[in-house]
Amino acid sequence: MTLNRRSLLRMMGATALATTATSWRPVSFTSHAAETSGYKALVCVFLYGGLDTHDVLLPYDTASYDDFAQIRSMLMAQQSSTRSRNVLLPLNPLSSSVLAGRQMALPPEMSNMKSLFDQQEMAVVGNVGPLIEPVTRSSFLAKSVRLPPRLFSHNDQQAVWQSSQPEGAQFGWGGLFADAMINAGANAGAEAYSTITTDEVGPLLTGNIVAPYRISTTGSAQIDLLSEINEGADQERVDLLNEVRRQLAASDYNGNHILERDMANAFGSALDINDGYNEALAANTPIATTFPNGPLGAQLKSVAEAISARDRLMANRQIFFVAYGGFDTHDGQASKLPAKLAEIDQSVFAFHQSMKELGLSQNVTLFTASDFGRTLAENGNGTDHGWGSHHFVVGGAVKGGDIYGSVPPAAFGHDADSGSGRLIPSVAVEQYAAELGRWFGLSPEELSSALPNLGNFNPIETSFI
Repeated sequence: MTLNRRSLLRMMGATALATTATSWRPVSFTSHAAETSGYKALVCVFLYGGLDTHDVLLPYDTASYDDFAQIRSMLMAQQSSTRSRNVLLPLNPLSSSVLAGRQMALPPEMSNMKSLFDQQEMAVVGNVGPLIEPVTRSSFLAKSVRLPPRLFSHNDQQAVWQSSQPEGAQFGWGGLFADAMINAGANAGAEAYSTITTDEVGPLLTGNIVAPYRISTTGSAQIDLLSEINEGADQERVDLLNEVRRQLAASDYNGNHILERDMANAFGSALDINDGYNEALAANTPIATTFPNGPLGAQLKSVAEAISARDRLMANRQIFFVAYGGFDTHDGQASKLPAKLAEIDQSVFAFHQSMKELGLSQNVTLFTASDFGRTLAENGNGTDHGWGSHHFVVGGAVKGGDIYGSVPPAAFGHDADSGSGRLIPSVAVEQYAAELGRWFGLSPEELSSALPNLGNFNPIETSFI
């Protein structure tokens, strides 16, 4: 049996190879303004489906809690004692100005996040969401203000969160942040490891230069068709395929067709990148921190391992994306959501502890994002699509122990209510991202370039990082 490079290329097909052809992207160059000294990483935990943050940051003072319990009487009955006021975990923020005399708490499933808040290593940023310009209830109802496209749509709002554009957007602000760093000289020779994902990702990590490098929970991601060919094959065939793989990675393919040559070279480059990543991880000292079993814990452990290999990967600025789904709780919210909140709590806490183990807690900032929040109004067994939502930012550099942005009351008809308790965001995604980007090292000009609507908003009154 013989199998040369040309036959392997034909067998794999253009689609399989095109996914690795990151070198085809156009490159743009800007002024070198980013600050690149030392190591820094951003880690986005995207919660697919739309997390009900009304059930994460809960009213705690008696009057507010009673109002909330009345509005959500059916869900509260289904949640039973897990949402009784006496089991909630009250927060004592350093500054309570955004609460206007009210008190807030975390649910009992999030005791680790409560401890991080108390240790000033976690902050809450209240009422974040996609905006083009500031919106009030009156301007929303009068339709006198520009609104993000296709509000309340899962796919579109995921894309708007990541790129300021609806589904189909090409570039995201994380990728453009990484572009700025590369233009400033960061990650020279190791651009492939600038943006890394553990899951299929929307546009967030794609820039003009960078494209997301996908890893698995055991190392580099596998090329699906090669894995399928290897699975169940006799040893002779496996050995032959591995030899062709090594040849592709070792030298340029000199076929007659330019597209075939480009695809072969891109495939070989992708194999080199995978090999480099696996070799870097193999040299790691195992991380001692125990991560919880489950999809989020496994992904964050993989990110921690990648960060541990940062020097061998020659990367001093990285952005990671991990995803955890199942938050579209139109029904069964009382039975589904608590377990998911517990996994967020345990996984994020373990990740932060692993950064302390590596001596990098000041150098790595984790933040959450989600399609949207959900309605304050219940539908009997769950909640429906909302808009603004509350988010966590975790890390040693975070100005923790406080609540930023705004936390509207558990009521209807106030100025941040677009209807049914769908919160009109008070903090635009661009403002949220700009704070992260500023810490990451970007200049004001680079932030404005990556975040097209940023100029429509004032800076966040108090920086959370």
